[in-house]
Amino acid sequence: MQLTGAARTAKERPENLAERIYQQLKDDIFEFRLLPGDRFSEGEIAERMAVSRTPVRQALYRLQREDYLQVYFRSGWQVKPFDFAHFEELYEVRIVLELEAVRHLCERPQDEQSAALVQLERTWLVQPEQRLADGREVSRLDERFHCLLVEAAGNREMARLHAEISEKIRIIRRLDFTQSPRVAATYEEHGEILAAILARRCEEAQLLLRTHIEVSKAEVRKITLHMLHSARQRSMPAPEVAP
Repeated sequence: MQLTGAARTAKERPENLAERIYQQLKDDIFEFRLLPGDRFSEGEIAERMAVSRTPVRQALYRLQREDYLQVYFRSGWQVKPFDFAHFEELYEVRIVLELEAVRHLCERPQDEQSAALVQLERTWLVQPEQRLADGREVSRLDERFHCLLVEAAGNREMARLHAEISEKIRIIRRLDFTQSPRVAATYEEHGEILAAILARRCEEAQLLLRTHIEVSKAEVRKITLHMLHSARQRSMPAPEVAP
């Protein structure tokens, strides 16, 4: 006998239920179904997900601790508005970590090739007709490109810190890839960075990488409320048409 959605929820362990709600809300923020500045109540979330308020509250306070939400005790919850000064600080730390990772990679012997770099070659050093056009998928691959560069350097603490920063800036990086010229430019720039690393041209690779990230950071400054609402419209399923 199959359980209904409500029955499955009733059977679900409380900690698993809170985790599922947390992941769903986080996805809603990253996919622009919840926009910066949006307000809502615990009751609205509980009703939408057909759960009690207790696991919803646990998930919301976890997102608050991670700096995605803020709570107003008389008027519910709000997705935190963009703090561009904070994002720029995160970008600066990211640049430091990635430049150091490139230095480590370029200091290795020419014949020493990591599996991560091989994987990146297969993804980014491709012919124009083999490139992906879906901005959302290219955004995901772009984040993976930068994370793999740091992972390939071999310092686990650097990789951990870089992954945390990457998640915090993911939402604005995705907005950057709503524009097709940025998708094409990413392939070109990643290809140039990889070619310089593979040739062990450290200063060139670091300059290309810094410029690539600085351009992305500058594009983030151009994000407007219209772009946010457009992103939400693209994330919503098309309405059903009555027969």
